[in-house]
Amino acid sequence: MSVQHVMELIDREAIAWIDFRFTDLLGRSHHITVPADEVDEETFAQGIAFDGSSLPGFCSIEESDMVMLPDPETAYIDPFTEHPTLIILCDILTPDGEVFDRDPRSIAKKAEQYLQATGIGTAAYFGPEMEFFVFDDVRYEYTQNSYMARVDSIEGHWNTGRQEEGGNLGFKVKHNGGYVPVQPVDSLHDLRSEISRLLIAAGLRVERHHHEVATAGQCEINFRYDTLVKSADNLMKYKYIVHNTARRRGKTATFMPKPIHGENGSGMHTHQSIFNGDQPLFYQKGGYGNMSELAMYYIGGILYHAPALTALTNPSTNSFKRLVPGYEAPVNLVFSKGNRSAAVRIPLAAVSPKGARIEFRTPDAAANPYLAFAAMLMAGLDGIKRKIDPRALGYGPVDKNIYELTPEEKAEICCIPASLEEALDQLEADHEFMLAGGVFSKSFLEHYIAIKREEARAVQTRIHPYEYALYYDC
Repeated sequence: MSVQHVMELIDREAIAWIDFRFTDLLGRSHHITVPADEVDEETFAQGIAFDGSSLPGFCSIEESDMVMLPDPETAYIDPFTEHPTLIILCDILTPDGEVFDRDPRSIAKKAEQYLQATGIGTAAYFGPEMEFFVFDDVRYEYTQNSYMARVDSIEGHWNTGRQEEGGNLGFKVKHNGGYVPVQPVDSLHDLRSEISRLLIAAGLRVERHHHEVATAGQCEINFRYDTLVKSADNLMKYKYIVHNTARRRGKTATFMPKPIHGENGSGMHTHQSIFNGDQPLFYQKGGYGNMSELAMYYIGGILYHAPALTALTNPSTNSFKRLVPGYEAPVNLVFSKGNRSAAVRIPLAAVSPKGARIEFRTPDAAANPYLAFAAMLMAGLDGIKRKIDPRALGYGPVDKNIYELTPEEKAEICCIPASLEEALDQLEADHEFMLAGGVFSKSFLEHYIAIKREEARAVQTRIHPYEYALYYDC
């Protein structure tokens, strides 16, 4: 959509407000809203000023003037505002018009440009599979003398005996028994359909939706893959629409990776491929999983750099409550065809040459999509450039259920870091591949690591309620 088309859309839909948005280092959206009458073609050339010093990791107060530069191609009508509002995503520039090197969206753009500069291909495609929970109630508190968290869902298997329904209606989702049941066990079908309708109206191609494995409202809605930046843009739209549709219906949605102990967590399995024009580069008939050698090197780069990647693809302390060896999340640094217990899976079902791809199953939706997708692409490209063969390095293929291997067999398999702090250590030790082409900067990574270390320390130094169960009687 061009600037002219945006201006025509504003007139045609009687838009009253333009909501200019950008994404911070942590993956949260921020916005400044301007009357539509104050927006013209010059606005798209000059941008909108804002204070960058009020956001973690952006800039200090003496250099706080920043500019949001709107991208007209991202415009879509906000379905939640009382007054007609058009949302437009933005890049961040410095006051002198230079790209801000800590702007996540600009980093993602530079990753795309780097791919083209290498001559390997013209476009990288990403397709994230987003999982999330929908709760009816969430409460948490942390004070000096009180520490608690409580979530509830009418679907929760713990609610088979509750009386607050005016007579319990039954049909609860059993423990880890929520994979694609029909109504009335699946009580969220209509909510997902409504979310999907709004996603389509916002420009996403929704492919399907269903209930996921966990009890208490775990859902998945899949949208079609796109180029790196466009997929990250779509993911930001996705989160906004999921959060607000749930709230409109008196519920609350979260992409927190592991909100319930003992149930499957929520991941962001990320499908990836590279094309050169219309030519898919990952397909080779007769290869392992019909993968080309270039695809194998890409897999090698992902697995080789995975310990460092997790600092960006699984960037919360809660992420590592999901990434537990022997449980449902793939922590094993191996690849396999059709095997969901491997960190990298090669999909086999209903795959055409253009659909040939790899799936990195470790990430979760706590990630900033611009940073996570860019880092994964840089790791894969490093694998291609250096011809990192995953087979030669012991990364597989492993065509067995890894969870059922013997202890001796498991000892031969490397795992991702066990905590956010360990992942940050790995990123400090292994980040040169991200600096290629100026995609990520040293300054950015230093600020990112500092922010995330502070998060890790904040959790590590606070008292956990379960410590009372373990130690109060000592």
